[in-house]
Amino acid sequence: MKKALSLFLVLALLLCSMSTVFAATSYTVKSGDTLSKIGARYGVTYQVIAKANNILNLNRIAVGQKLLIPSKTSSATTTPATSTTKIVPAPAVDPSIKGTKLLIATTTSTNDTGLLDVLIPAFDKKYGTKTTWVSVGSGEAMEIGKRGDADILLVHSPAAEALFLKYGYGINRHDVMYNYYYVVGPKTDPAKIQGNASATEAFKLIAKANATFLSRADKSGTNSKELAIWTNATLKPSGAKDKWYLETGLGMGDLLSMANEKQGYTLVDSGTWGALSSKLSNLEIMVHGDPMLFNPYGVITVNPNYYANTNKKAADAFTGFITSTEGQKIIGNFTNKSGLKLFVPDAK
Repeated sequence: MKKALSLFLVLALLLCSMSTVFAATSYTVKSGDTLSKIGARYGVTYQVIAKANNILNLNRIAVGQKLLIPSKTSSATTTPATSTTKIVPAPAVDPSIKGTKLLIATTTSTNDTGLLDVLIPAFDKKYGTKTTWVSVGSGEAMEIGKRGDADILLVHSPAAEALFLKYGYGINRHDVMYNYYYVVGPKTDPAKIQGNASATEAFKLIAKANATFLSRADKSGTNSKELAIWTNATLKPSGAKDKWYLETGLGMGDLLSMANEKQGYTLVDSGTWGALSSKLSNLEIMVHGDPMLFNPYGVITVNPNYYANTNKKAADAFTGFITSTEGQKIIGNFTNKSGLKLFVPDAK
């Protein structure tokens, strides 16, 4: 009897300790909350909370939404690789690149969000370089790279990037960060797509309703993603034959302003939306969370074997910096005026 009682007590203590290790707290989202603020309150990272609650869009939580907050102990096993504490140092300063010029060809979202206004000064201060950038669609950025008119690219068009590398125009590609695309549209929502889980189905409904849709039509990463969604929907709208489909040729910020004015639908990366949405009173997020809307960014060095005048040493330093713990921290801490994170650092 004593032996059985002793065994029972051991099991009870074990169960108690297990419940402590795997304890989690339920939290109801309040006005003004962000995942970062909630995480800081409970001593866990925002990535852990997102993973525990299957949140694909780190900037979109609703008032009244109930979240599971893992304990500090249990979160140690669920923290994704991007929140690792492993130190990845930035490359040592090469005296030969001090005072030299570095030109980056980049997508509009890194400029429109203001990320480069924070990231580039930190890089230049550390390495003594003089960095400038040209902000265009990812497709045009790669065309600039093909001409040898840039030293490095920061873009978000995976299929086009693969071809750029395949044909030898670029080398040394690294993942840098990611965010997501949103389908946004007028609050009146004439195509009735709000809350749809599928971007493809939403596009079908927009076409069926002949509702105004604005396309960048500029071979940018966003335009490439938009066209992929239309292809997935087995549709091929054209401004020449479809009056509701407007091919604008505009960058993301200007296109959003036009969509707001015309009260039309469009596709936008979450970073640019987070930076500019306060000025877009007629638009709302309609579709988000579809895995197809994942939006990765990469950095690529223009191949110096093709273009001898490129500044490869400075390009290598920039790649090392942006993928180091220091650069990734700048990206991870970058927010809009409301404190929403616009990009998730993702260097491998």
